[in-house]
Amino acid sequence: MTSLFHFKTTAGHRHNYPQVVCPNHAVIGGNRHFKTSKSTVNPSVLRLNKYGTPAIDPPKERLEWVVDTKSPSTGKFGRFGGRFVAETLISALEELEVVFHHVLQDPEFQEELTTALKDYVGRETPLYYAERLTAHYKGQNLGRGPDIYIKREDLAHLGAHKMNNALAQAMIAKRMGLTAVIAATGAGQHGVATAAACAKFGLSCTIFMGTADMEKQPSSVDLMNLLGAKVRPTAGSFKDATSDSIRDWTEKLGEVYYLAGTAVGPHPCPTMVREFQSVIGRETRRQAAEKWGGTPDAVVACVGSGSNALGIFHEFVRDPTVRLIVVEAAGFGLNSGKHAATLAAGEVGVYHGAMSYLLQDEEGQIICPHSVGVGMEYPGVAPELSFLKETGRMEFYSASDEEAVEAYRRVARLEGILPALEASHAFAYLEKLCPTLPDGAKIIISCSGRGEKDTETVFNYPIS
Repeated sequence: MTSLFHFKTTAGHRHNYPQVVCPNHAVIGGNRHFKTSKSTVNPSVLRLNKYGTPAIDPPKERLEWVVDTKSPSTGKFGRFGGRFVAETLISALEELEVVFHHVLQDPEFQEELTTALKDYVGRETPLYYAERLTAHYKGQNLGRGPDIYIKREDLAHLGAHKMNNALAQAMIAKRMGLTAVIAATGAGQHGVATAAACAKFGLSCTIFMGTADMEKQPSSVDLMNLLGAKVRPTAGSFKDATSDSIRDWTEKLGEVYYLAGTAVGPHPCPTMVREFQSVIGRETRRQAAEKWGGTPDAVVACVGSGSNALGIFHEFVRDPTVRLIVVEAAGFGLNSGKHAATLAAGEVGVYHGAMSYLLQDEEGQIICPHSVGVGMEYPGVAPELSFLKETGRMEFYSASDEEAVEAYRRVARLEGILPALEASHAFAYLEKLCPTLPDGAKIIISCSGRGEKDTETVFNYPIS
């Protein structure tokens, strides 16, 4: 076992863990959601054939539109998700879930959050028509092709979508009477957002960050320190920082608030992050209706663990006319062993308290992910995205380090926008997507963060 709360599910072996496949599972929060018929998929690992697809496709669950009045939810997405944690954490997670569902229905909390998102974060963020980027791809196809729009989360306060969730959860910490917050960060964007939210609400803040990531993102470390946070180095990368932050939280239950920034971990953490990021998708639907009177044909987002993708996808999951496309980090190539393409190359297991697709070897040991975009270096992925993959609702592709850097430069040159290297993976997929779409189709790219933090990496990256 290389990290906290991790094991691999293996065909032919029984394990003492709770059954996570259940009927009538709530996929979407609120009073309406999808219902899934009971899956016949067992929790064995999904082996991949040489083409990178499951050797035996599991039966896909049937999606139905239903109305649900029960709350709180199970935190399960088909067989994914759940709460695989030590008994000492159960009561803390249950308390957090109760408070979470309360604030969702609390008009005072919602009014305060709406005001803060508007006046502090700067919402709503623009849906920008990328005229020159559109012309670039149409120029490669006899003047025909899709219209490209960019959801500008890079313009949110401190330059990333992470602020939406950090602000809301800092407000919850105050509601719970806690004065100290801990969190883990990779590229630093969640760490900076959490430090800022804690500064705003007068909370002490400790951020765990891998030493490898601190070396790559020194400006983020400086910002966290300026905002009053204590940055605690952890040997390794984001996955190691996450493990250490959960350990620290476990030792200080009742004293500190664990502020999850990614849609992974034990329930209710993934659902909370998804819910507080879903403002992105709600704005996007409204803005699309204003700009062209309809919905997008495709929404494209990068995915590391999934907060950005779920934030913009959630509003459109129920709309089968909208393609949901995630782009993972192929690193040096899917066959290189140096990538972070969990959905394409992962197997099912439990890590950091939830079941999802993971990068792991034959012995169940976590494989260290790699990406030029530090924020994508996580060996797992959101349980909800795992479910959307397995049901076929979501498409998943990948872009290499080189393709992401090229996309960063292309968007900078054509639009004067510096996308984070994480978001550049989504832009990179336009090279393959645009030639396949009809003239006038509408694509929305989620630009989850700005890329000033990555300029040194891009400058030093060799041009092929």
